[in-house]
Amino acid sequence: MLSPYRVLDLTDERGLVCGHLLGSLGADVIAIEPPAGSTARAVGPFAGDVPGPERSLHWWAYARNKRSVVLDLDAEVDRSRLLDLVRGADFFVESAPPGDLDRRGLGYRQLAAVNPALVYVSITPFGHDGPKAHWAATDLVVQASAGAMKLTGHPDRPPLRTGGVSAFTHAGAEAAGAALIAHHERARSGRGQHVQVSAQIAANLAAGFSWLASQIGAPVVKRSGGGVALGPVRLPWIWQVADGEVSLTLGFDGPASTFFDRFLDWMVEEGALDRESRSRKWGDDVRAVVAGAAPANDLTSLLDRIAAFLRPRTKAELLDATLERSLLMVPVATTLDVLESPQFAARGFWIEHDHESSPAVRYPGAFARLSRTPLGAGRRAPRVGEHTVEVLTETARGSQHAAAPAGADEPPLADVRILDFSWVMAGPWTTRVLADYGATVIKIESSQRPDLVRFLPPFERGQPGVDSSAGFWSINAGKRSLALDLGNAASRQVVLDLVRWADVVLESFSPKAMRKWGYDYASLAAINPGLVMVSTCLFGQSGPLSSMAGYGTMGAALGGLVAPTGWPDRPPCGPFGPYTDFIAPRFTVAVILAALDHRRRTGEGQHIDQSQVECSLQFLAPHLLDAQVNGRALDRVANDHPSMAPHAVYPTDGEDEWVAIAARDDSDWRRLCDALGRPDLASDPRFVTIEGRRRH
Repeated sequence: MLSPYRVLDLTDERGLVCGHLLGSLGADVIAIEPPAGSTARAVGPFAGDVPGPERSLHWWAYARNKRSVVLDLDAEVDRSRLLDLVRGADFFVESAPPGDLDRRGLGYRQLAAVNPALVYVSITPFGHDGPKAHWAATDLVVQASAGAMKLTGHPDRPPLRTGGVSAFTHAGAEAAGAALIAHHERARSGRGQHVQVSAQIAANLAAGFSWLASQIGAPVVKRSGGGVALGPVRLPWIWQVADGEVSLTLGFDGPASTFFDRFLDWMVEEGALDRESRSRKWGDDVRAVVAGAAPANDLTSLLDRIAAFLRPRTKAELLDATLERSLLMVPVATTLDVLESPQFAARGFWIEHDHESSPAVRYPGAFARLSRTPLGAGRRAPRVGEHTVEVLTETARGSQHAAAPAGADEPPLADVRILDFSWVMAGPWTTRVLADYGATVIKIESSQRPDLVRFLPPFERGQPGVDSSAGFWSINAGKRSLALDLGNAASRQVVLDLVRWADVVLESFSPKAMRKWGYDYASLAAINPGLVMVSTCLFGQSGPLSSMAGYGTMGAALGGLVAPTGWPDRPPCGPFGPYTDFIAPRFTVAVILAALDHRRRTGEGQHIDQSQVECSLQFLAPHLLDAQVNGRALDRVANDHPSMAPHAVYPTDGEDEWVAIAARDDSDWRRLCDALGRPDLASDPRFVTIEGRRRH
């Protein structure tokens, strides 16, 4: 889709994902590396656990679909070569500390003078301004500052980072969408601009809307160890079974309650629950317990019986029950489990690349299936400087963009019209982003089937109500709401009129729902051939799990994101919230804008089949490679790090107040000792090396 465009990628490990995403969408991405290779090549895990610039699985995962050019930017001749490349580039992506490239003559203003239409993307820990702009930062520090970490883990232990996922992966994925928002504006006006992405702000999405609680008089969300606090009772969503764990969502009220009812029916059939307990209105009981108006004994007894019912069963047995009975329950998968999943095999998700140091390995494939412009397998990660001669001897590219016309400024997506059938989080987060940048979004709802988020806390002043959920406010800000019962024939003409009006239709139902209503892509494209339609759901439109309804907590469990988050001596607690709902929107924003650009150039619309779990597997790509190359599953290590010490979260003064501390090397350790007023620790033989500090 982006084949006409060239990206110059000067990022290190903190921004590598941005270029990878743009390359996956078809752009020509040129990784500019120093003579020794990118520092991203020194990031593990490594093939055979042997470090080396061609053995980094992090590099293998996120330098795919790129060409490598070695330039020494301290040498005038190579800076001149880079400027020649800038003249023909469409995007320039970098992750240097603020001001670093300006001092080299490669800042935004300097390059915009060479190419005024350039979209220049900067990825930094905390942005280019503000009090933290020049702070030293590791992933632990950024995750700690972003909000979700305070909510992850058990209440009796320190907060936990999300296992296997970096804040900078969030930032890189967000940067790709941000770059394409700027590109959409450039296609209209000819103007380039500077796009700044803060990893802290990008990773804040993983806190969901919990941080709004303190602003609206609602109870503050706290760590609950993989569950939800219902007054004095903890409702888990991770449950022990015979061969591991499953994720089970129990919804006592709202749209999820029908799944809960079916689960209780199953227990009754198996003799694990009496009919009196089955017939109780558990939603009323839960509200009474939370309000302190009733004892928790009956609710606790129910949860104990559910735990006893699940414990002797296997993950495979329970997944079969989910598919047969339409439940909200899936296994907690390891990275090794993910590689063996029949779902991903059935969709042909994996792609293979060969490497000199390893047999062919499988990589996460296309994060979306497109009917007109399918995403291909692409190329393996390049060796250091593999394409230097090839790129530098190519015919010089001219600008792809016309000069900016005069006219009033508008938001970059002011000409985009979206009909949004999606609900809950992943789809609505996508359209929230597009609305922020000027798109007109009409959200279709029904009073018969309100959006589930309307039933989720925090609520204004702690009082539930369909219009008092701060989460709903947050996810749907900037949109217009139209109430339509899609099952009512009288609604059809209204929907079809809106389809004619729309550039994009987004829906997040199970695959059969839109066909049942007659709103599948073929039907809608017949009246609007240029339509870009996105179908986003947990597992996509095909495969044995495609009919499974569910939420991002389930996607995170089956997608390998839950198992590595937690303490080694305890079962996994998983990351906070429905984690795939925090990842998938990054990809949806990018693929929608790429599809709109393709339509602008060709007139062609298309259907986009997006699996939210397949998007999320992109974030685990290095660890999926590790599982194959080194034969190990990504496991729980809490906040530990193999090459930094200390690297943990420590209590400070106050209730549930913490500080994250990471010492990247011996120099950091000495500065930390000085800050503590304990310079003697810096020379203590136990602590002078990282290995010693980890051991002691």
